Amino acid sequence: MAERKIYITELDKTRLNKEIIAVAKEFSARDRADLQSLTAELERAEVVPAKEMPPKVVTMNSKVVLRDVDSSETMTYTLVFPKQADIDAGRISVLAPVGTAILGYSEGDVVEWPVPSGVRHICIAEVLYQPEAAGDYHL
Repeated sequence: MAERKIYITELDKTRLNKEIIAVAKEFSARDRADLQSLTAELERAEVVPAKEMPPKVVTMNSKVVLRDVDSSETMTYTLVFPKQADIDAGRISVLAPVGTAILGYSEGDVVEWPVPSGVRHICIAEVLYQPEAAGDYHL
């Protein structure tokens, strides 16, 4: 699958780098695949001012509907920082494979989500809420 451009706000990038990656490295977490994947995504992301973020891009605290391309199964998640994660409440951590996979992509994009049995192809069917589009620049 061709690599698409992803977008992130400066605040999200700074918080992810400082709050997650830097702290995890302090605790000898350098061999964690989840941190390596997130770091790679952050390095390739284009930083966009919050007020200029396109409204259909998945940013931190966005609520999205995802659709499995093969099974048509849908799931609704809010992308959150690890401490806020609660799968039963629909809050998925950015460090979860699906969380890292959707960060910075847009409504309509198909992303690959690694699972134990291989790779699932997930379509970002709809962005129900994006903080920047709602004027919630502090989240």
